[in-house]
Amino acid sequence: MNSFRTRLTLIMIAMIALSVIAAGLFMVKTFKENHINALEDNMVREMQIISAKMEWKSGEISQLHNYYSKEAKELKRYTGARVTFIRNDGAVLGDSDGDPADMDNHLDRTEVKEALNAGTGRAIRASDTIKQNMMYVAIPVKVVPNQAPDVIRLAMSLKEVDESINQLTLLLFAGLLVLFLIAALISYRLALSLTRPLEQITRVAKRIKNMDYKARVKVTKQDEIGELGNAINAMADSLQVQMTRIQQNENQLESVLDNMINGIVMIDRSGKIVLMNRRAEEVLGFSARELVGRHYAEAKQQYELSQMIQEGLNSKEHLREEITFYFPEERLLELNLVPIHPEGNEFSGVLLVLQDVSAIRRLERMRSEFVANVSHELKTPITAVKGFAETLLGGAVNDEETARSFLQIIYDESDRLNRLIGDILELSKIESRRVPLVFSPVEVDTFVDKSITLLESEAARKRIELSVNVEPGLYVEADEDRLRQIIMNLLSNGINYTPEGGRVALMVEGIGDDYIRIQISDSGIGIPKKDLPRIFERFYRVDKARSRSSGGTGLGLSIVKHLVELHKGTISVTSAVGVGSTFTIELPVLQ
Repeated sequence: MNSFRTRLTLIMIAMIALSVIAAGLFMVKTFKENHINALEDNMVREMQIISAKMEWKSGEISQLHNYYSKEAKELKRYTGARVTFIRNDGAVLGDSDGDPADMDNHLDRTEVKEALNAGTGRAIRASDTIKQNMMYVAIPVKVVPNQAPDVIRLAMSLKEVDESINQLTLLLFAGLLVLFLIAALISYRLALSLTRPLEQITRVAKRIKNMDYKARVKVTKQDEIGELGNAINAMADSLQVQMTRIQQNENQLESVLDNMINGIVMIDRSGKIVLMNRRAEEVLGFSARELVGRHYAEAKQQYELSQMIQEGLNSKEHLREEITFYFPEERLLELNLVPIHPEGNEFSGVLLVLQDVSAIRRLERMRSEFVANVSHELKTPITAVKGFAETLLGGAVNDEETARSFLQIIYDESDRLNRLIGDILELSKIESRRVPLVFSPVEVDTFVDKSITLLESEAARKRIELSVNVEPGLYVEADEDRLRQIIMNLLSNGINYTPEGGRVALMVEGIGDDYIRIQISDSGIGIPKKDLPRIFERFYRVDKARSRSSGGTGLGLSIVKHLVELHKGTISVTSAVGVGSTFTIELPVLQ
């Protein structure tokens, strides 16, 4: 912008300078001509006075030389100009500055010719006599009637004229120089006033280019530059709105991509990875910073994935496949490769959608196993009921003792079947979180005493010692019925799997101010180490024969685990075969 201001200033100064120089030259020329014209008029008047007052003589030219030369010299004292008398044939009669006898015939001189033809003649040339630049003015004088007129000529040196013109020119150019400087200053100020708003507009435009959409032009005048500033401000407003909207959309899209449960990888048609969300990083074990902008083949993934991507880029069709990945961890992924055709345009790449279906497949397997286990568990009592009922129908009903024994078995199996169905329904409701928990403060001392009282008779039948150790003053916010179900289930398991004369202990203590710990330990048969990770699974039994003989359904520990999790707690177990088991529950004091 400074160069534009300089160019604009120089252009204006140059125009002013040319105008001033032209005006000065014109004024000098005009002054010189006017001065010469005025001088000519003055000389003509002087010659007319000389013509009127002078006595003209005739005779031999040699006699006339002295007379006219003397008169010419006398007149020069008054006029200050060279005086020359010329006869009508061009001979010089007298001259104030030279010897007329030595002077050439003047009939062909310009001023003489013009004087004889037009009444007044003027010429400017160098004088051969006095070697100076002279102005000659001549007029005709009628001396003898009916004869050609003689000529009076005055000549004045232009040295004085030139000096006066030079002085005037110097003064004129000095004034013009001052005017030029003033005009130059005004031009600079004018250029500055014109370019300063443009500089501001340029700065604002650069800030907008650098994505500073809050930049605005301060408009002070409503001229063309002001209209340009208003247009820049309107453009900045529009850009700010659009960029805010685009940024919001980008943030929303980024938030959606980062929080998707599926991995997303976008690959252009050249095979270069252009987009990768957080879930894809977790699934593939690579960060977006490592892969975005690089070819997909540079990611050291398994061969099947690379082949699928290459096939999708070649075929430009939707592909779906399930592949087991072993890095960064083993998991089963469902891959969907979708071709991208933005707004019906030509193929621009593929979108790879990664869905971890390991949990889904595991749940499907668990559901299948659950159905198989339920069928098996239901089949056993139903088979027993059916078999003994058929035996009774076959005639055994007539034997009272046998019939009573068989009916008792049918009753026991029906009761077991009822418990099994009840536990299945209970577990189903708990897993689907359709069990509303009613939380209230529970005094742990009183709660434990009531729970132990309910199991004392069962423990006494097997001569099992029940011991209780509860830290006094403990309270916990819980659903009392469900919490009792947890404790009763674990204590019942301890009693069932502990031989006669054994011991079952319950201990409750606080962990700081936020949690309580409940430990139920027994001196029972224990759990093998290989079975510990699976004991909370549905229908899983360590000793299947022993479990069925004890009347267990295989769902108790699974129900306990889900109820503990509904209380936002944790449950764990430690055990050794032949030594016993310890179940540890940690619950938050406040929900």
